Amino acid sequence: MNAAEWHAACDRRLAELGVDPREARRLADDSAAEALASGLHPAELFGPATAYATSLASAARQPLAAPLARARGPVVLRLAGVTKRYRRREVLRGVDLVLRGGEVAAVVGANGSGKSTLLGVCAGSVKASGGTVERAARIGYAPQQHGVAPYLTPDEHFRLFGAVHGMGARKAVATGTRLAAGLGWRPRDTVAGKLSGGTQQKLNVVLGELDRPDLILLDEPYQGFDQDSYLDLWAQVYAWRDAGAGVLVVTHLLHDLDKVDHVLELQGSEDR
Repeated sequence: MNAAEWHAACDRRLAELGVDPREARRLADDSAAEALASGLHPAELFGPATAYATSLASAARQPLAAPLARARGPVVLRLAGVTKRYRRREVLRGVDLVLRGGEVAAVVGANGSGKSTLLGVCAGSVKASGGTVERAARIGYAPQQHGVAPYLTPDEHFRLFGAVHGMGARKAVATGTRLAAGLGWRPRDTVAGKLSGGTQQKLNVVLGELDRPDLILLDEPYQGFDQDSYLDLWAQVYAWRDAGAGVLVVTHLLHDLDKVDHVLELQGSEDR
């Protein structure tokens, strides 16, 4: 099955499962575009088309626990009039957001609207062309691509990232293993490049959480997840929120928007 056939099968299966045809097409388009950007066949990134479509449709139907009334903490991220240009192309224009500890915000928009660029700006890995960005000192960032080293095992990742945060090797591995269990994953002595796409994403999320940051940035972290892993992830998001962290997550699942405190919709032409 080539990429175009995978796309058609995903679109068709979503429609068969009762997803609105326009939403089904958008989900299939976004998935195919993400695979193209990563240089992988969609099946390599997400698995078989029908199975992936079934997981997406199930996630959209699955009720998540509504957030409880709770105290908000201090501001952990403030964006004011943020813009980003690459030569003559404007990717972000006048983006504003205030996110406090104990809140979850979702970033949505069409493929190419600048979602990944915005998270890079928030993390400090991409420099804004204009506006102001204020962020907490302790940040966890799980990018959509290139978040793990293919020739290192999970434990080696934990030790490396832990050292950056001043953690001893034993504590870093123990912490990483405990956090992985929250996502239904038991790390083994296998290099990251041989892990499935979904498991690599779990490793990516764990590394972002390793030092209990005040601000957690997640760029479509559930790629390749099955239904249980998807629910485990959102349980983790709510646990971070309840512990006082602010969470900013890029998502293309409209169902996710019912359970967040803020929704930031981007309009743009291309996300590079």
